[in-house]
Amino acid sequence: MKKHIPNTITCLNLFSGCIGVLMALKGDYMTTAYCVLASGIFDFFDGMVARLLHVKSNIGKELDSLADMVSFGFLPGAILYMLLSEVFIEQPLFAYLGFVVTVFSALRLAKFNLDERQTTDFIGLNTPMNTFYVLSLPFIAEKYPDIILNPYFLLISTALTSFLLVSEIRLFSMKLSSLAWSENKYKFIFVILAVVLFAVLQFVALPIILLSYILLSLLHFQRLK
Repeated sequence: MKKHIPNTITCLNLFSGCIGVLMALKGDYMTTAYCVLASGIFDFFDGMVARLLHVKSNIGKELDSLADMVSFGFLPGAILYMLLSEVFIEQPLFAYLGFVVTVFSALRLAKFNLDERQTTDFIGLNTPMNTFYVLSLPFIAEKYPDIILNPYFLLISTALTSFLLVSEIRLFSMKLSSLAWSENKYKFIFVILAVVLFAVLQFVALPIILLSYILLSLLHFQRLK
């Protein structure tokens, strides 16, 4: 029975992602946020549980990518579609450009499965981090609608995040081979910074957290060189 535990957790990721998509299309972004958070937690623990129980399998790897495609691929596309629908009322076809992120998320996940360089770290922005950034936009729009609900900002965000998903930028993962500060200094700084920023700024902090993740990853790998 234990071999089914990680796959069950992955299925919970998928189930939560499905609900999140529906809530996003209804404009209920707070419930969407809870669903994304739940999917992120399930996505983090399914691989960990598989390693702890020594039941890693090819079907588990494929199932994980399929679940992520919904929770962290289709879902951010749905959010961008809804936001673009608000600014392109007279040209509704432009709203479908939000799903460009979904397409590039699929390319990123396929690339991840085949790229042997990404066993411990990431090449390109990972889909959960991208989803948290996209999720922040409707909440930031409540305070700064002139910035977020600007067609140029949304289209540039869609293009930039799509590029980052399949880029060759090397980013660290939170897999730790040890707890030594010397080896994981920038990872620990990132976690502390992310927690403090979110506690103070809440959803407004997510774009800053994404930027700090990229910058600290560059410093991390520069130090390793």
